[in-house]
Amino acid sequence: MDAGVLAHVLRDMPPITDPNVLVGFATSDDAGVYRISDELALVLTVDFFTPIVDDPRTFGRIAAANSLSDVYAMGARPLTALAVAAFPDEGLSKTVLAEILRGGAEKAAEAGIAVIGGHTVKDKEPKYGLSVVGAVHPKRFLSNATARDGDVVVLTKPIGTGILTTARRRDTISDADLGEAIASMSALNRAACEAMLAVGADAATDVTGFGLLGHLREMSDASGLGADVDASAVPLLDRVLHLAALGCVPGGTHDNLRHAQANGVQFDQSIGEPLTLALCDAQTSGGLLMAVPEGRAAAMLDALARGGVNRAAAIGRMTSRRGIRVR
Repeated sequence: MDAGVLAHVLRDMPPITDPNVLVGFATSDDAGVYRISDELALVLTVDFFTPIVDDPRTFGRIAAANSLSDVYAMGARPLTALAVAAFPDEGLSKTVLAEILRGGAEKAAEAGIAVIGGHTVKDKEPKYGLSVVGAVHPKRFLSNATARDGDVVVLTKPIGTGILTTARRRDTISDADLGEAIASMSALNRAACEAMLAVGADAATDVTGFGLLGHLREMSDASGLGADVDASAVPLLDRVLHLAALGCVPGGTHDNLRHAQANGVQFDQSIGEPLTLALCDAQTSGGLLMAVPEGRAAAMLDALARGGVNRAAAIGRMTSRRGIRVR
């Protein structure tokens, strides 16, 4: 759902008064956090969407990795998951659904957890995802609302999955051309989370449907800060700018750009339209976006590289001046 529409709807939600709710929806964070005891809090999230690739098992793996990402973004450890699925009565073999569920269960097993149940409904278009429960110490979770002025902004995966999958749906590129994006979307953010916890970050989120700038804006707004972004430092998947120039851009990306412009994101005139769109591209199972103290930024990038997170980059800095500026 468009970020502006969602913000309007959530304005009418009743306030949360339970003192054990440590993170609710007020700061647009990645997951809710509920305190069980002085030593334990649960992290809860749910995410599901329509297929973005043709192979059902691959779709299941990507959707599961995407759902698990919210728990990793909070600095938490996944415990278990429930599946949420929609599937048509006619037109698709039930084997397709079985493969989707199998792919999701395989990715959950890679994360060290089991999918222990779920819910299905009939729908004309398939949908799949997970509701994930994680665990964290109630004083040690990460939020998107605790960045500090001067923090270095670190992104752990390249962006452009929305543009590439749109190009594939339009037969502008082949299945082989989508390989890098599939590998990126299928990769768990577990290693990135482990590096983040080992080195220390002030705040974190993950990059999904609202795009890089949308999720950075949520972090900066929740923290009462702004951000400067070096567009040339942002890692991109191969061919993203070329495909954006050809018009292979999903509707969600255009929505994200309009929302960014309406909320004061400033782009230098030297940044062309393809890169502007890429920075707002609606992502699936994107990387973690961290606000890291300047003195720890180099160590963070080293730790990420040692963990196999090879496309991580420092892309900007949090500022006391409100608003996001892209140079």
